[in-house]
Amino acid sequence: MDVIFTPELTICGIEELPAQRERKVTHVLSLLDPELPELEAFAAYGAHHRTTLRFHDIITDAPNRVMPRPDHVEAILNFGTDLRARQEAFGPGHLLVHCHMGISRSTAAMLTLMAQANPGEAAEALFTRLVAIRPQAWPNSQMIGFADEQLGRKGELTAALGRHYGRQIRSRPQYTEWMSALGRQAELDMAVLD
Repeated sequence: MDVIFTPELTICGIEELPAQRERKVTHVLSLLDPELPELEAFAAYGAHHRTTLRFHDIITDAPNRVMPRPDHVEAILNFGTDLRARQEAFGPGHLLVHCHMGISRSTAAMLTLMAQANPGEAAEALFTRLVAIRPQAWPNSQMIGFADEQLGRKGELTAALGRHYGRQIRSRPQYTEWMSALGRQAELDMAVLD
C-alpha cells in the first residue's frame, strides 16, 4: 500500500509552539478555543500556510461552549485537500497541528488528515502512526465520529478509537481520572479494555 501523506508531521500544544519554529514548518492547523486571543508564537516562524479553527475540546453540549461540529471536520478535510495540492506542486513540507494541550483536538485532526490521505490504510495502522507522532494522543471522539462518516469509513475509525482508548488507559492509568473530571465519561465507556 502506498502512503501518500508524506510531509513531516508534528503535533503539539500551545506551550510547545516556540520550540517548533526551527523545524521549518510549512503548514499549520491551529485548533483553538473561541475566546483565546491570536497566538504570538507564529510571528517567529518562517513563511507558512496556516488555518485556524475555533471550538472547544468537549464531547457534550455545555453552556457558552462551542462543540466540535461536522463543518469543523469538513474544514479540516478541506485543509488536507489544499495541503495535498501544495505538496504535489512544491514537494513535501512540514505539517504542524496543534491545540491547547496537543492531546485531543489536534490528534483527532491529524488522524483525520492521515485517513483522508491514505484511504486504503487500516484504522489500526493509522492509530499506530498517530501514537508514534504523539504518544499521549486521546483524540476527541466527536471529531473522529464526524471524520468516520465524512470519509466513508463505516465505523472503522470509531471502533479503532475505542481500542486506542483502551490501550491508552492501560499505559496511562491517570487518563481515567483526568477524562472523568473533564466530563468525558462517554469516551472512557468506549474504551475496549480486553
